[in-house]
Amino acid sequence: MNNYPIATILGGGGFIGRYLVRNLTKRNFRCIIPTRNPFTKGYLKTQAQAGAIEIINFSTKNFDEIKNAISNSDVVINLCGILYESRKQKFNTIHVDLPETISKLCTQANVKKFIHVSAIGASKESKSKYQQSKFLGEEKALNFKNTVVIRPSVVCGSEDNFTNLFAKLSFSPIIPLVNMNYKFQPIFVNDVARGILKAIEAKNNEGKIYEIGGEKIISFQDMVKSILRIIGKKRLVVEMPMTLAKIQSTLLGLLPIPPILTKDQCLILSEKDNIVSGDHSTIQDLNIKPTDVEKEMEKWLWRYRSGGEFAKV
Repeated sequence: MNNYPIATILGGGGFIGRYLVRNLTKRNFRCIIPTRNPFTKGYLKTQAQAGAIEIINFSTKNFDEIKNAISNSDVVINLCGILYESRKQKFNTIHVDLPETISKLCTQANVKKFIHVSAIGASKESKSKYQQSKFLGEEKALNFKNTVVIRPSVVCGSEDNFTNLFAKLSFSPIIPLVNMNYKFQPIFVNDVARGILKAIEAKNNEGKIYEIGGEKIISFQDMVKSILRIIGKKRLVVEMPMTLAKIQSTLLGLLPIPPILTKDQCLILSEKDNIVSGDHSTIQDLNIKPTDVEKEMEKWLWRYRSGGEFAKV
């Protein structure tokens, strides 16, 4: 095992991370996973043989352990990201400062490849602080010559914060949506993990940006209606005016964890659709045929049906 390639995965204990770790260890990678709470991520070690996964402590105030991990790594992958700001976590700290530090450490260690996961819609012209910070983070990451950027659309899977949220909201007879015609290109989480692995293995792709989306482009309202169909619930899906949504999100944003949309997310929904632009490489360039997300959703959304797994839909 000492001769196996080593990958350091920041954010490896998160949603995409657990799928990526599984794919990497199948290809005989040894994985080092920095995390703020190592004692809560022990489940990751069950995904591979003993010794294949090492979990270390991570702090943005002390990079010594991460520096040591990167210095011994062939590949570094950054999955770290936040959907909203809190008193402790800010977009610039996570999305800009962290990739800048990692890219410098990769340069010093002469790492073979740095995979930086961003998001479709990342733009310095965006009014959204999230999208601005994602773009600035890409610029910092690309300072390292062997960087590859992955921009996924909305990522779906059994632990996601999208399909599960709207399935939970089905307790209400009415589900209000902001900009119902806003389009997504949802991609299955394991396709994202496979895409990262393919990007690592690809030759001469340093400096490239891959925008990866699923096989279907679907509107916000049609995605929610698909979720409702799968869980067998009939609800009225209505348009919420953007002005009202911004007022509501400003008030709800005072809570420690915003329950639905933040004001910044409202800004995202008022801009360009969350779909592959055609200006960059795509998942097809990585020789991956995207999974049908709507079919996959049936495998985890059954728990929201009135009778659970065995309910007739």
